Amino acid sequence: MNPAGQLGEPVPLQERYDWSPGQPRGPAVGQYTTLNISSEPPKDHIIWSLYCFVYSNPFCLGLAALIFSIKARDRRMAGDLDGARHYASKARCLNIWATVIGSIIIISSFIFIVIALFAR
Repeated sequence: MNPAGQLGEPVPLQERYDWSPGQPRGPAVGQYTTLNISSEPPKDHIIWSLYCFVYSNPFCLGLAALIFSIKARDRRMAGDLDGARHYASKARCLNIWATVIGSIIIISSFIFIVIALFAR
């Protein structure tokens, strides 16, 4: 005989009632704690850093971004996710600046070349 009734029906393991004089009896209120754990490691932006280092390296920002990307990867492999996030954030910021400045230089050079060719 199944004491819970049907098979697969949830059965409470133990019921606890808090009672004090003057209070109505009822089930105790449970407190739950939620812990959010980030299972995804931070990105190290190594490919973007390599691209900035090889193709657009204004003011050595691509080199600095590559160094911070390598540090972020090392910290991630060592298990220090906070350190990895810090270095990855710096690498991302430097990559953005290197990409923007490199793009401005390339676009302005192209415009100057076109103007010089049509000015003749």
